[in-house]
Amino acid sequence: MIAGAVTALAAMLPGAPVLAQAPRPVPAPLVEGPVPGTPPGDPAAPEVTDTYPWLATDADLASLGYVEQEFYLSGKADAYSATGETLATAVPYRTRVIVRRPLSPARFNGTVLAEWQNVSAGYDLDALWSVDQITRAGYAWVGVSAQRVGVNQLRAWSPARYGALDVTGGGQFNADQLSYDVFAQAGKAIRAHGGVLGGLRARTVLAIGASQSAGRLSVMYDAVLPQMEPVYHAYAPIVGPAPTRAGAEKVFQIMSETDVRSPVRPADTDRFRRWEVAGTAHSGWHGQQQRRTLLERDLGAAPTFDCARPPWSRAPLHHMIAAGYLHLTRWVERGIAPPTAPPLLFNADGTKARDELGLALGGIRPSQVEVPTALNTGDNSGETFCVLFGTHIPFDQAQLDALYPSRARYVAAVKAADAHNLKAGYLLPADALRNLADAVGPSRP
Repeated sequence: MIAGAVTALAAMLPGAPVLAQAPRPVPAPLVEGPVPGTPPGDPAAPEVTDTYPWLATDADLASLGYVEQEFYLSGKADAYSATGETLATAVPYRTRVIVRRPLSPARFNGTVLAEWQNVSAGYDLDALWSVDQITRAGYAWVGVSAQRVGVNQLRAWSPARYGALDVTGGGQFNADQLSYDVFAQAGKAIRAHGGVLGGLRARTVLAIGASQSAGRLSVMYDAVLPQMEPVYHAYAPIVGPAPTRAGAEKVFQIMSETDVRSPVRPADTDRFRRWEVAGTAHSGWHGQQQRRTLLERDLGAAPTFDCARPPWSRAPLHHMIAAGYLHLTRWVERGIAPPTAPPLLFNADGTKARDELGLALGGIRPSQVEVPTALNTGDNSGETFCVLFGTHIPFDQAQLDALYPSRARYVAAVKAADAHNLKAGYLLPADALRNLADAVGPSRP
């Protein structure tokens, strides 16, 4: 009470400095690694049975000038409630991070994408790892295991590799109260020269997270970050909630059609941007295909779902996410704000507005939606996660013939749609070229 009165009095005195509580410093954790292990399916050592990182990528990173490594992080973290109350200090923890980075400093673009790994399925998920978009731009990607569910699954999956991990303080904090400080300390390890990035020096570190992890980042930003030394330069909550506090760090929210459920939205500001992408799903085809073989390898089988409509929209939300990373980095480093984008449209009754084909109106419109060969939406229903998968229903040949009297017209329309998105800043040139290659392929009109 006395400190509060002194602060208020100081604020009223002309020229007097305002006393403010200093943010708690974020300690640098102990970094151990890279953790040894035989890559899965390594032809150089087929007879060796060894441990390897959970969901280790099957991409040929070496051919891309990249390497995958895993590290243990340990230290003492503070525990916070969801409202920012400090529940305990200096609680021991031990976790891991998985790093995919350029081998050469010349290949590194200076930006690290630090992903709060999603645990909604009961295990750590690299929800935002997208090999083409991340490696071609030269980003380093770091997946952080911050939550109990993910870490406990790791312990059970490979006791030899992960048995000593714990983010609960020995069972004291089972509601992820340590997760905010653990994630912040991972950021410290990323920014430390010679830490988890080897010889690379990070210029900009972005905190990214999808779905539930976006919600965790938003709680961290709103309730915990005001008390904590800032570690991340900006935040990108993807397909999930965004912070409501007007803080110093920039925030870029990207939403699939699935996630836009109301015409009431936060406004763009000089520190906040929001994009909504028509036709895309919370968890679409791109991510499902990227993870399927890894889940078959590490779990024995990829999950299957009985949805009301054919699942997994193929509208490429990952194209807009890739553009978003570039804009967010420029915003941090050069003060160039990302472009604004039109919102998805709603009817007077609160339902999403759709055209005669059933496609959503408004929003950023990928060429797969603006020049459709299938019904791609963000909506579905059925068991478990079906509501998140969206819908993909290819048009029959009669409908394609009616829409596109010739292949040349179809290809020209795709090029025009992508040219608009390139000019607006919603799409990167390499992804536009990918769209064009798909358009001229044999499976198109």
